[in-house]
Amino acid sequence: MDPLTLVMLAVLAVLVFFMFRNGRKRQKDQAALQSQMVAGAEVMTNFGMYGTILSIDEEANKVALEIAPGTVVHLHRQTIARVVEPIVAETESEAEPVPTVQLNKDDAIVMGEPEFGQRVTDAESDEEPKKGDA
Repeated sequence: MDPLTLVMLAVLAVLVFFMFRNGRKRQKDQAALQSQMVAGAEVMTNFGMYGTILSIDEEANKVALEIAPGTVVHLHRQTIARVVEPIVAETESEAEPVPTVQLNKDDAIVMGEPEFGQRVTDAESDEEPKKGDA
């Protein structure tokens, strides 16, 4: 066999390996999602609808989802995209401090060093702006 054929077979073998690996990973993620789906869980569907699971029918693969108080829709079980985790709000001690602003005698803001990416312009400079300067 010539080397080109061997390389082509090796590439094909690598592609097949990654296809099987990706399929197993997807199956594992789907199994983890199914284990988190219980009555009372807040979920999001594939089409972006949020709701709370009321009941799950294992035989018919249906989920009763309450999307608003008193409004229940029945969906196929596989349309549930993810279980929504509650967001924990930051406490004030964990929040970033707000920078203080310095004012001069005319109540104008005193400018310090430029922020990263800011341009520093010289008002005293007599040079004409170069091509590309904004």
